Order: sequence, then C-alpha cells, then structure tokens
Amino acid sequence: MKLGLGIGPFGPPGGARLVELAKEAENLGYDTIWAPEIYGSDCFTPLTWIGANTGRINLGTSIMQLSARTPASAAMHAVALDYLSNGRLILGIGVSGPQVVEGWYGQPYPKPLARTREWVSIFRKIVAREGPVSFDGKHYQLPMQGGTGLGKPLKLILHPIRERIPVYLGAEGPKNVALSAEICDGWIPMFLSPYRMMDLYKDAMRIRNKDFEIAASVPVIIDDDVQRALNQIKQNVGFYVGGMGAKSFNVHKDHVTRMGFGEAADRVQELFFAGRRDAAIAAVPNELCDEIALVGPKERIRERLAAWKESPVTMLNVGSANAETLRFMAEELL
Repeated sequence: MKLGLGIGPFGPPGGARLVELAKEAENLGYDTIWAPEIYGSDCFTPLTWIGANTGRINLGTSIMQLSARTPASAAMHAVALDYLSNGRLILGIGVSGPQVVEGWYGQPYPKPLARTREWVSIFRKIVAREGPVSFDGKHYQLPMQGGTGLGKPLKLILHPIRERIPVYLGAEGPKNVALSAEICDGWIPMFLSPYRMMDLYKDAMRIRNKDFEIAASVPVIIDDDVQRALNQIKQNVGFYVGGMGAKSFNVHKDHVTRMGFGEAADRVQELFFAGRRDAAIAAVPNELCDEIALVGPKERIRERLAAWKESPVTMLNVGSANAETLRFMAEELL
C-alpha cells in the first residue's frame, strides 16, 4: 500500500511549512502530497510551490473542482505543472455540491455525472494532442455555439511530457464511484470504511481494472485516550454531515446514511441547523468515526490497519501533519 499526505493549512505566509512537510513526506517514502480546493486557495499554486522544492513525491489535487475551470483551462494547468515537475501530477477532480458550484462559481449543478463524463472526455483529447479539439455535448461545446461564430478547433501548443495524465475522481455516491472506475484512473473517497466498501460500491469494485487506484483519506491520531481522539474526528464529520450542504441536499449526509447511520445523520443535521453545533458533533456516532479513521495508541492503530491492508485501497492518505505520526505510518506500511 502506498502512502499519501494532505497539506492541510498553509501555516504562516511564505510557504515554508508546506515545503518542510513535503520534504519530510518525500524522505519517508510517501508517494503523493495532496492539495485541496474548496473556496479558499486553488489547488495548483501550492503544488507548484512544493514541486519546485522536491524531486520525487507526486503532486495531487484533492480535489480540483470541475466548475472552477473549463476542460481546456484545467488541461493547460495540468500539462504545465506535469511538465515542470517531470511527470509528477495526479489530477484529482470532483463536482462539489450546489452550494459551492452555483453559489461560488456561478455555474449550474444539475446532471453532475453527465457533466463529469463530458469534461473528462475533452480533457483527455486535449492532453493526448492528437489534433484540434472539437466536442458537441449537452454541457460543453468546442467551439462554443453562438457567439461571433469565429471560434475554431484548436490544438494544445505545449507538447505534454505524458500523453495521459492520471485523473482520479473524488466521489461518494455509488453511481459516481462506478463512473470513476469506468472513465478514470483512480478514485478519491471521503469518509470511507474498509468494513463496508465492498457492499456499498460493489458495481465499481466489479468493473475496476487492476491498475485502478483508490486513494482514501484517513485521519490518523495517536493518543492513549481513544475517546479524545474520536472527538476530533467527530468535529469534522459533524461539520460535513450537518452543515456542508442544504437541509434538502447534502451528499455527505446521504453517504453516511448509506453506510447505515441514517438516524444519527438526521439528528446531527437537525441539531446543526438549530444552531446547536456542539450537540450536533456529540451526536456523531463513535462507531462511524472509528471505522473511517485510525485513532488510539500505536498498538490499536497497528491492529486496525489490518482491515485497510485487506481492502481494495491502494493508497492511504494520512490525515496528520504530526512528524511522529508520519514516521509511524511509514514504518508500518512502507
């Protein structure tokens, strides 16, 4: 199993923390360092900063939001960073939710699976550079319809260092995960339980090929007090289930419901929208948090790693910036 690492908060201005973290991970043998994108920093700039100060570790976007860039714009970003880093980019993409897509980017959210399929198809055509790119889809048209009528198919000027840049899809719903297994090179799950994934994602697991990567984000907290560690996980889960989405549409809440925690998810959201955030976080089940994270003393974490090793997961993205934790995970898995 490979190890990955999310960069988390930037730290003080200047980027020294990011470089220090990336170099530590690279020296320990971590495969990839991942940069997020929600509605703060973009995902490419910190990876460029890191890539200029490292030599081996892969640079992953987790996740680049599809509505933030057209396929052509994303391809230019991706090809440039992959070129400058000597082929180290992994492009993690995702559709996000309607609050961000429509509220932040001002783009339509409906039909996310169909949009993703078209977007990936155009991206692949541009990077492959087999000729001028034209595309006539329901969500994307190249050249665009209407306008001056002067648009024409174009071909990427820069010759990519690779004809195919790996694309991973960030997804939670079974249909979206199956789409990742069909058209992408990997899947970036969130709130993944190694004990339940074969049942929840049986279609995706059936059609994935042997090279399909599953890069799961797993918070890791070494602490002799298991409940104290679980309480930290509960804060993150409670925020996403309770507040990251509308009351009528929350993909994270739906995901937790599919995992078998529907009654608790309803209660968490109810408390969160009532302004009782502490109560909402407390209502997140310990069992859920324990399945999606690795917490407790080293011995306990070592035992619970067995389920991850036996699962289809190929890369465990450690959710920690603690040097001792990074070293411990490297010792156990690399």
